[in-house]
Amino acid sequence: MLEVLLCSLLTILPDYLYRRYAQGKRLGREITLFSVWFELRWGIITCLMLTVSLITLIFYFHPSTTTATLFYRTVPIIPEATGRVSEVHVDFSAPVKKGDVIFKLDSTKQEAALETARRKIAEVDAALVAAQADVVKADGQIQEAKSAYQQATDDLDVKRELQKRNPGIVPQRDIEKLEVLATGRQGAVNAATAARQSAMARVTSLLPAEKASAEAALAQAQVELDKTSIRAGVAGRVEQFSLRPGDIVSPIMRPAGILIPEGAGQRVLSAGFGQIEAQVMKVGMIAEATCISKPWTIIPMVVVSVQNYIAAGQFRGGEQLVEAQQVLRPGSILVLLEPLYKGGLQGVTPGSSCVVNAYTSNHDLIESKDTGAFKRFALHAVDAVGLVHAMLLRIQALVLPVKTLVMSGH
Repeated sequence: MLEVLLCSLLTILPDYLYRRYAQGKRLGREITLFSVWFELRWGIITCLMLTVSLITLIFYFHPSTTTATLFYRTVPIIPEATGRVSEVHVDFSAPVKKGDVIFKLDSTKQEAALETARRKIAEVDAALVAAQADVVKADGQIQEAKSAYQQATDDLDVKRELQKRNPGIVPQRDIEKLEVLATGRQGAVNAATAARQSAMARVTSLLPAEKASAEAALAQAQVELDKTSIRAGVAGRVEQFSLRPGDIVSPIMRPAGILIPEGAGQRVLSAGFGQIEAQVMKVGMIAEATCISKPWTIIPMVVVSVQNYIAAGQFRGGEQLVEAQQVLRPGSILVLLEPLYKGGLQGVTPGSSCVVNAYTSNHDLIESKDTGAFKRFALHAVDAVGLVHAMLLRIQALVLPVKTLVMSGH
């Protein structure tokens, strides 16, 4: 209607003025309800053509959409293992900080495994003390074996010396016995030394390795026990959290609830524009939005991202061919917008539906020396008609509460 009124000022009104003052025709006489079409046909036809052109120009170069939403990401509250809930630490709706415990699962099995790992470390520590005592004992056995070996070798040397000085004074059988005894005492020294090396290996290698394995098992048991306490990964708010002790939760089939991160839905507005706007929508375009949850307010926005793919055209590879007729509704161009000023979306409820207008700006082309006069005039006209769309958005913002509360029956 606004476009028709604007175009009529340039077409029907001049035509009427010409009929009235140039041709002398007057309302109610020559120009009547029945002769309006014949008398003002040129102005009416021109008005209709200009209105259609103006509407096309406005909606193409200054696109608008009513499918804009403050989408926000929710974080599922899911344990890493299936279990029965033993404690719940938050209410149906409550704020949480990062690291806060939301609920706990039954941890009897994990606590038993943790205690077993602790006992294993204590057992290894006791074995290490015993092994150190074995090393001391082996040192004493080595000393004893060396003394006995030394005694045997001394006796053998004495017998040999006497036999050398006075042959036949010492029976040969005695010397052979002493040689066998010395060899045996040498074996005892070797056995004691090997026992000490074995004890030292237990002290320096085997038992430390067993202790490290036990400590790793303890750490793993502690991790499994910590998994029974489900904590908030980010600061935010838990909503509609109806979990109660005794419930069974599963990472696949039964999540516990959802966590809405702090600041979710307060940064980016997602809008879907028609595919025909693909060549017009550019990053950096100025836009305006009005949202149902914050009526009578125009929020200045700026386009920060234009998705180069239309979601309706995606498919997953499988065993069947893609049928193009299955895409019944044409997809839209996803555009992300951020507030032009800090705190622009403050007060807008996340998930709220909004109306968005984007405006084409040809200022750089108009100021360029390479742009001709006619093209400069046309670009001026394109930028100027954006005012009409801005007025339409403000009218929408004005009547939106009335339309929502009165016309819809709410």
